[in-house]
Amino acid sequence: MTEGKTTNFRKYIKWFWGIILGGFLFICLLFLMASWGVFGPLPTFEELENPKSDLATEVISADGKTLGKYYVKANRTPIKYKDLPDNLIKALVSTEDERFYDHSGIDFKGLARAIAKMGAGGGASTITQQLAKNLFTKRASSNKFKRIIQKMMEWVVSVRLERQYTKDEILTMYLNTQDFIFNAVGIRSAARIYFGKEPKDLDIQESAIIVAMLKNPRQFNPYREISKKKSLRRRNVVFSQMKKNGFLTEKQKDSFQKLPLKINFTPESHSDGLATYFRENLKQLLKRWAKNNLKPDGEAYNIYKDGLKVHVTIDSRMQKYAEDALKSHMANLQSFFHKEQKKNKNAPFYDLDKQQIASTIRRAKQNSDRYRQMKAKGASESEIEKAFNTETEMRVFSWKGDRDTVMTPYDSIRYYKHFLRSGLVSIEPQTGHIKAWVGGISHKYFKYDAVEQQKRQVGSTFKPFVYATAINQLKMSPCDKLPNTPYTIPKEKYGMPKDWTPKNSNNKYGGELTLKAALANSTNVVTAQLIDKVSPINVARLAQSAGIKSKIEANPSIALGSVDLSLIEMVSAYSTFANKGLRVSPMMITRIEDKNGTVLEEFVPETKEVLSEESAYVILDLMKGVTQSGSGARLRSGWTRQNKESTGFPYKFTNPIAGKTGTTQNQSDGWFMGIVPNLATGVWTGGEDRATHFYGIGRGQGATMSLPTWALFMQKCYADETLTISQKDFKKPSGELTINLDCSKTSEEKDGKEIDGEDGENEDTDF
Repeated sequence: MTEGKTTNFRKYIKWFWGIILGGFLFICLLFLMASWGVFGPLPTFEELENPKSDLATEVISADGKTLGKYYVKANRTPIKYKDLPDNLIKALVSTEDERFYDHSGIDFKGLARAIAKMGAGGGASTITQQLAKNLFTKRASSNKFKRIIQKMMEWVVSVRLERQYTKDEILTMYLNTQDFIFNAVGIRSAARIYFGKEPKDLDIQESAIIVAMLKNPRQFNPYREISKKKSLRRRNVVFSQMKKNGFLTEKQKDSFQKLPLKINFTPESHSDGLATYFRENLKQLLKRWAKNNLKPDGEAYNIYKDGLKVHVTIDSRMQKYAEDALKSHMANLQSFFHKEQKKNKNAPFYDLDKQQIASTIRRAKQNSDRYRQMKAKGASESEIEKAFNTETEMRVFSWKGDRDTVMTPYDSIRYYKHFLRSGLVSIEPQTGHIKAWVGGISHKYFKYDAVEQQKRQVGSTFKPFVYATAINQLKMSPCDKLPNTPYTIPKEKYGMPKDWTPKNSNNKYGGELTLKAALANSTNVVTAQLIDKVSPINVARLAQSAGIKSKIEANPSIALGSVDLSLIEMVSAYSTFANKGLRVSPMMITRIEDKNGTVLEEFVPETKEVLSEESAYVILDLMKGVTQSGSGARLRSGWTRQNKESTGFPYKFTNPIAGKTGTTQNQSDGWFMGIVPNLATGVWTGGEDRATHFYGIGRGQGATMSLPTWALFMQKCYADETLTISQKDFKKPSGELTINLDCSKTSEEKDGKEIDGEDGENEDTDF
């Protein structure tokens, strides 16, 4: 009996070891089959060397800051091991793979523990296996058998990765490929989005939060309200693991675990961050560039996948100052506009009857995303009309922050029509580099770019081109005088259909004015005399040579700004005055690199001589008069009631500034152009529709609507000692000037002989 029991026991032992050995051999066979490609193709050596992954194109400012990225699915920008902080590496290895430095891709000890405990003690995936999954497993199968096969293939890839790369490289690749949600793919995006900093600057508790998310970035997310407590608990587990592995003392662990969960959430969507309007314009330029430039494999570059590094001219400091200045002024200006509209029964419109208002709203409806989407889905006009009259939940813009509300789409159109819009662009005249570009008050809600897309009447800001033509062509002096009396250009001249007799905006006439005083006070009748002396066609030619690309009809009314131009055209042209008469075309990009840092193209601006150096200096001297005693003099007035009401801040500049204000009919557009020796900046402000404006000239003029934004921007630039924005006077041309600038001296009288110009069309408009 005992002998039989012994025999049976031996039989069971053999069976037991046979099953164990068979299972082991079966696993080995599966492993070998996976390595032979029986279950599907494995990555080749070349694919392991260069794993395919979409890389976001990065926009890098002139001062080395990332302004934004272009991507479709993956906001990924890889970094190197040297850019990872030591505390992050220790937290990662302690929590995710304690024996990372001891295994060769597969942790057999961890695997045995996982099998013995049926997964209850945690999984056995190493960091290398997780990297293999990130790189080469598109989606984990829900089928258990298929998932086992995937695991086998991941093991094979893990071993190959360990042979191909160092441990440091594997850690770096793993962190670069991890998805942390909220458009944060890779450690660099995660550090920027969750903490607003580069990975190398992460402190130990921030690194612990990052590592905590690796287990499940949604369940342990520090930003989502529903998962904050889980994130905190998981972060503290990371600290415990760091203590267990000897990277923290008990005291340090306890101290860190008491810290509150703290993040600085900085989203990186296409409508967030700095220079959103600039980046949108840049994207179109890059798409055109990509079509015409091929990679070594013969394919065109893809700005969403190829990880290009685009170095741009924008200075992130100046861009932030520009955005802050515009928002600060516009929020305050809007409060006055809202108060005024409470008394306007047709708010926010003036000058329109009910039928015209209905037509305006209807056009806005047809231009809306909601209308286009419904149309694309085949909705009828009656269905669309019903939808636009039905209340719905929506989030809308306000100067106190986005707010959730319920209103009809028609009401939302009217709501947004109440907001004044504004734009600012700043260019370095000597290089053409665009240093700041603010296309509107909120790119998320107002996509239309007031810098480049929009063209509006420029009003008196066009007058310097008339004066510049007279100075360059006739050698006129700022001290020369012309009568301040009504002036008529007859219809026989320039092909005009009727006589043109502009009026001064203040209806005041009499005596004579120097050119300097006439420009400072934007005197229309003097400008009319000047354009008649030099002819409209010569003025149009000079303006276009200076940088204006839009067509300019050569008729006398352009002297008063009847032409529609973009803000960037105007600032570019004004830059010519500051650059000694030499036009330098505006530049957005300095160079483009591929993902490895190889320079693909460097960019240089086009240049063209437009004015003599002396003429450019004289026009600057003329425009300095605008800020000394004319419509821009409030720049130097310190704390006044007007400054306080329009900006909430005092400003008092003492340095030389050449400038010009502009206000169009009915206060529809307010402009200010301001130049210092190495920076030309222009600001436009107005409604989306010309019928949306202030009722009176007091708050509707360019000096109130746009000049304060310029002033706040320049204050911030001057306060930043890391910038080199000049406060000096404009450099005088070498040699003696042939044109008199000292109006205290008696100048010889000009003979006043008029120079007939070529015929052109006329538009009878007063500004």
